[in-house]
Amino acid sequence: MREELNVAFIGNPNCGKTTLFNAYTGAKLKVANWPGVTVEKKEGAMKYHEHYFNMVDLPGIYSLTSYTMEEKLSRQYILGEEVDVIVDVADASSLERNLYLTLQLIELGKPVILALNMMDIVEERGMEIDLHRLPEMLGIPCIPVSARKKTGLDILMHTVAHHKRKIMDSNLEHHHSLQNKEKNGNHKHQHHKEYTVVYSDEIEDKIDIITERLTNAYPDLPNMRWHAIKLLEMDAEIIEQYPIECGDIIDHSYESQIINEKYDFIEEIMEEVLFNKDTKAAATDRVDKVLTHRIFGVPVFLGIMAIVFFLTFSVGDFLKGGFEVVLDTISYGVMHGLSYIGANKIITSLIIDGIIAGVGGILSFLPNIFILFLALAVLEDSGYMSRVAYVMDGIMGKMGLSGRAFIPMLLGFGCSVPAIMASRALEDPKDRFRTVFITPFMSCSARLPIYVLFSQLFFGKYAALAAFSMYIIGVIVAITIALIMNKSSKFKEINTLLIELPEYKIPNIRTIFIYVWEKVKDYLTKAGTTIFIASIIVWTILNFGPTGLVTNMSDSFGAIIGKVLVPVLKPAGLGMWQIVLSLISGIAAKEVVVSSMAVLFGINNVNSASGILQMSNALNSQGFTALNAYAFMVFCLLYTPCVATIATIKRELNSTKWALISVGFQLLIAWFAATLVYQIGGLLV
Repeated sequence: MREELNVAFIGNPNCGKTTLFNAYTGAKLKVANWPGVTVEKKEGAMKYHEHYFNMVDLPGIYSLTSYTMEEKLSRQYILGEEVDVIVDVADASSLERNLYLTLQLIELGKPVILALNMMDIVEERGMEIDLHRLPEMLGIPCIPVSARKKTGLDILMHTVAHHKRKIMDSNLEHHHSLQNKEKNGNHKHQHHKEYTVVYSDEIEDKIDIITERLTNAYPDLPNMRWHAIKLLEMDAEIIEQYPIECGDIIDHSYESQIINEKYDFIEEIMEEVLFNKDTKAAATDRVDKVLTHRIFGVPVFLGIMAIVFFLTFSVGDFLKGGFEVVLDTISYGVMHGLSYIGANKIITSLIIDGIIAGVGGILSFLPNIFILFLALAVLEDSGYMSRVAYVMDGIMGKMGLSGRAFIPMLLGFGCSVPAIMASRALEDPKDRFRTVFITPFMSCSARLPIYVLFSQLFFGKYAALAAFSMYIIGVIVAITIALIMNKSSKFKEINTLLIELPEYKIPNIRTIFIYVWEKVKDYLTKAGTTIFIASIIVWTILNFGPTGLVTNMSDSFGAIIGKVLVPVLKPAGLGMWQIVLSLISGIAAKEVVVSSMAVLFGINNVNSASGILQMSNALNSQGFTALNAYAFMVFCLLYTPCVATIATIKRELNSTKWALISVGFQLLIAWFAATLVYQIGGLLV
C-alpha cells in the first residue's frame, strides 16, 4: 500500500535547501548562493520505495517571527495540518547561526529532521561535528548530506519515511546547568526529558500557567507550549487568534529574553558537538577583507562588473560569427525556396523582411546574452553577490533603505519581474514600495541587444564601455530617486541590514547550467512568441496604410503613428519616426526594439558585419550620430518597462493606480535624462 507524505523543506537563506529539493524532484528552480531567491513555495514530488512524497520548498528564512512576507508564508504553511514531516536544511559549515530556526521548528511540536547540508565544506575546513551528541541534545534525527555531491540523500529520505508522527526521540539528553535547577523547582513536568529548549525558571513558570489557561479556553489547540511561548513574546498574530487573559503574567514582551536563552543553549550545543573550528582559517575571511572593504568594496564591485561586460562583448562577438553564418544560410535558403515555389511577393516580404529579420536579428545576440548570464551565474553561486548588498548598505542607508533592498536591484540585471517579486523579503511596507518603484530602472538583460547594437554602430573600440555605462546610470538613477523619496517622506527610519554572507565556494557546474539554460530558454521562448508576433505586427503597419498596401514606408500606418510623436522626442535627439515606432514596440518586450529596427530598415541579420554597415548607413543618412545613439540608449534604459513588469508592479503593490503612475514616471524620467544627454552633449561636441 502506497503511503503519501507531505514534506516541507525549510531553512536559512544560502543553506542549499533549493539545491537539495532539486536533487530529489528534478525541478529546475532558480538556485543562487545569496538570499531572497525563493520568494514563493515551490512544489515537487518523488517516489521512495512504497512512499510517495509531496515536497514543498519554502522561502529561505532566519526565524518564524513572521515579520517578512517570506516568514509569514513559511509559518502559515508549517502551522497547517497538511505537513507531515519538516526537513530543516542547515548549512553545517555555519551550524551555529542555523540552529536558531531549528529550535523554533522543534518547538512547533511537529516531526522535524535536521539535514546537515554542505558536510563536504565542513570536511574541507578541517572541522568535525559529533553526529551522536547532536541528536541527543536536539532530540531529533540529524542526517549529514551534501546536496551538491548528492550524498546522504537516500538516508535522509529513509529517515523522513519513518519519522512521521514521531515528534521527539527518546534519547533526549541535556547536561547543562539548568537541569540542576529543575531538581529543586516546582514545575509540573520534567522539562529536560520532555523539551529540547528549557528556559529559566521565571519563563517556564509563566509558560506553565499560560498553557493551563490555553487548555481551558481552547482544548483542541495543538501544541499548547508553542502558543504559550508566542503569547509571552506578544506575537500579534497569536494574540489575535487565541486571546486569553494574561495581564497578571505578561507585563512586557519576553521575546528578547527567550531569544537570548535560545542562543545560550546554542552555545552549549556548539561546545559539545563542534570540533576543530579554528584549525583551518576560512579563506572567506581573507577574501572579504578586500571584497567587503569599507572603501574599496564598491570600486571592486564596479571593476568586476566591468570585466563581465568586457567578456560579454569580446567573447560574445567571437562566438556570434557562427550564428551569422547559420542565420544568413537560413535566410538565403528560405528566400530561394519561396522563389522556387513562386510565393506571393507579400508573403515573401512578410517571411523574409518581417519574421526572419525580426526574430533572426534577436537570435544573433544570443552569444552575448549567454556570456552575460554565465558570468552572473558564476558570481552568484560563488557567494559574491550577497557581499554586494553588504557593501552597498552604507549607500542604501542614506536612502532610508537597508542593503537588503539592493538584492532586488541586483536581480534586476537579469529580469525585472523576479526582481520586483524579491522585494517581498523586505520587512517594512514602505521599503517594499520604494524598492518596487525603483527596481525597473535597473538595466535588465532584455535591453542588452539594444546596447550591443548601438554601441557597435557608433562607439567602436569603446563599445563595451558605452554599454557598461548604461548599467551604472541605471543604478545611479535608482539610488537618486530612492534618496528623493526618502527625503520627501514624513517618516525616516534607520534600516539595519541582517544578511547571510555564505562561504565562498567553487561554483557548481550543474547549478550554473540550470541557471544559464533557464535564462537562454526564456530568451529563445520570447523570440519564438512575443518577438515573432511583434515582428509580424511591425511589418504589417509598415507595409499597409490608409490606401492599402504601400511601396513607401513613409506612407504606412507605422510612419503616421511615429510622426505624431516625433515632436515630443525631438528634444532628446530621437526625432525619427522609425526610432519612435521601435520604442513603442519595445513595450511588449525590450528586445523588440532591435527586431523592429531590423524590420524597419529591412535588415535580415542586424548584428552581422553587413547588417551593422547597412544600419549605420541608414541612420547616418538621416543625421543620426553617436550623440543621438547614446541618448537613445539612455531612453531605452529608463523608459516604460515591458508589459510583464507592469503587471508584476500592479500585483505586488496591489494597485492599478500606482502601476500606471510608475509607467508615467519612468517615461518622464527617460525623456528628461535623454534630453539632458542630447542637449548638454550638443553643447560640448
